[in-house]
Amino acid sequence: MNLLKSFRLDGKTALVTGSATGIGASIAMGLAQAGAAVACHGNRRAATETAEAIGAQAAAFQADLSSTEGAQQLFAEVVAKFGHVDILINNAGMILRDVAENFSLEAWQEVLQVNLTSVFQLSQLAGRDMIRRNAPGKIVNIASLLSFQGGIRVPAYAASKGGVAQLTKALANEWAGRNIQVNAIAPGYIATTNTEPLQADETRNRQILERIPAGRWGQPEEIAGAALFLASPASNYVTGHVLVVDGGWMGR
Repeated sequence: MNLLKSFRLDGKTALVTGSATGIGASIAMGLAQAGAAVACHGNRRAATETAEAIGAQAAAFQADLSSTEGAQQLFAEVVAKFGHVDILINNAGMILRDVAENFSLEAWQEVLQVNLTSVFQLSQLAGRDMIRRNAPGKIVNIASLLSFQGGIRVPAYAASKGGVAQLTKALANEWAGRNIQVNAIAPGYIATTNTEPLQADETRNRQILERIPAGRWGQPEEIAGAALFLASPASNYVTGHVLVVDGGWMGR
């Protein structure tokens, strides 16, 4: 096997949710650089800037994953454009902060829908189609350090990301024999819009940096390499794994 060629994605189509900005945009551009055609999704608006940055091999889509109908709409539109999906990156996510005793049921349900239920919906749609076509496939879910830890003032987010880790393992168990690998990436503290409140909080920012052995926040593009590995033939014998990319946080 040519090792370098095993990281190529020529002829593959990838759907990257939440790829208008941040981690998702970096992953979409990384997969495109490896040769994939990329469906770039935005939750509130189409991921037009990301698609335009990639070029002719990409297209922009918009679907509201906080609605139970959003996943079905998105997958149908992507298949209508590209014919099929070989690689699914479930990156779209949201976080709402409040103390647990005041956290509303409406906020809880919205976070769980976007971060966990839509991940299952899209994985089911993609997996079902891969099985129907008897085609190999890759599903990569974006988990979190809070897949392992409880966090503070983010009960719904922690619950959803714990669920993403377990869903990843459950789907991997069922689909490994179908040549569909399901894995997850658990990013550490990455400088994105989701973490702006923590970066702006002088005390929390200092506490976070003091614990990270690397001594800095991660950058969105530093997740793209892990995503490329898990989306490529180089990882064909890796499934059910949650890959932590955190500057050493979990090892401390």
